[in-house]
Amino acid sequence: MPFHTYVQQHRDHFLQELSELLRFPSVSTDPAHAESVHRCAEWLAEHLSTLSPTSVELFPTPGHPVVYATWAGPPGTPTVLIYGHYDVQPPDPLDLWESRPFEPVIRNGRIYARGATDNKGQFFAHIKAIETVLHTHGQLPLTVKFLIEGEEEIGSLHLRPFIEQHRDLLACDAVLISDTAMYQDDLPTLCYGLRGLCYLEVTVRTAATDLHSGVFGGVVDNPIFVLSHILSRLRDGYGRVTIPGFYDHVLDPTPEERQRLAELPFDAEELRRHLGAPELFGEVGYSVLERRWLRPTLDINGIVGGFTGSGAKTVLPATASAKLSMRLVPNQRADDIAAKAEAAIRALAPPTAVVDVRALHGANPVLVPLDTPPMQAAARALEQTFGRPPVFVREGGSIPVVEWFTELLRVPTVLMGFGLETEGAHAPNEHFHVKNFLRAILASATFLHEYAHAAMQQ
Repeated sequence: MPFHTYVQQHRDHFLQELSELLRFPSVSTDPAHAESVHRCAEWLAEHLSTLSPTSVELFPTPGHPVVYATWAGPPGTPTVLIYGHYDVQPPDPLDLWESRPFEPVIRNGRIYARGATDNKGQFFAHIKAIETVLHTHGQLPLTVKFLIEGEEEIGSLHLRPFIEQHRDLLACDAVLISDTAMYQDDLPTLCYGLRGLCYLEVTVRTAATDLHSGVFGGVVDNPIFVLSHILSRLRDGYGRVTIPGFYDHVLDPTPEERQRLAELPFDAEELRRHLGAPELFGEVGYSVLERRWLRPTLDINGIVGGFTGSGAKTVLPATASAKLSMRLVPNQRADDIAAKAEAAIRALAPPTAVVDVRALHGANPVLVPLDTPPMQAAARALEQTFGRPPVFVREGGSIPVVEWFTELLRVPTVLMGFGLETEGAHAPNEHFHVKNFLRAILASATFLHEYAHAAMQQ
């Protein structure tokens, strides 16, 4: 039986099972949902057990558990490790949801629920692909392993140690991840690059406690002014970061890459309207897509200081703080940029203030070769599923686990996403197109056979 026939025959059942998974409020950041997170992991382990795996295990961590499963393929065939995460973002604000976030509803060909596209719907498609192959061909053409974590939305706090401790268990020839987006609906997409991240918190203190602005104004410096001065000097009016050495190791895009991006269907004015921006902004000399994917950035994510309540309070605050994120590109390193940013911030601070800089999070950028056997197999699988060849794009966000797999397992990663940027990940009314959920199942099943066949021809 062809894959597509089995998927169509079991469409409603697949969606029913996905709805069961989506009903778990597996919000990893909220201790009140810890039990629900654990029950979600148990449900996954039980569900995987119904597909006759070689083994299924639920690994405890100091945080939320890791779900692991494997199916042994024929001797001499490659091994694919499929990664996903079953934890989700909080659903707030609840009043903006058109339906309850943990009661899945299908409307207009989309399934609405928290986690529908990020990431339950996408990784569950791979599980259903395993079922599809087993029921149509009797066995998998290669060895498949699943690693599904419960802490991605809180920085995968315990995943790197888990990978380090279980390298033999996770040993593979390629990693497959569906946690990115298609460039456009109906346009199959393979992502080959991710920006890194350097996230800092900057605190300025000018006094031991808040002071009366009438009594002490003009005597003690104002930390909000100091912080504002520092922040304003970190980027110029042309979108360039002014931190000394910031661009030292930036890998510039090749002319071929810039041409490939220029050929993508894109309307800057449509994006501006969609974002509600008066005018788009970014580094001079680069296109919008290049600025989103290929160039590093610096942004202020939040700033706090002084009195912000209703009415008036004549206070000279003692402290002010801001949170900064810098998106990084190959070959920048998060620790190097953190050190350079801290040095620049301290150099801008006046003697009237004490400045504290804390690194809160870091991830290095990733660039995936396009010519690896698994990437080429993924391209063929997508073309067979969608009827058109995929486009190759980079992603502006960060997925730290990709770097960990590259560093610790030393294998290539395939980023084959099926969501859309318009599907509300991390926002109210998150959803996943049903047609793309079904396509993901077909593409995943086809990828397994394409990759196994290519490996046997070598």
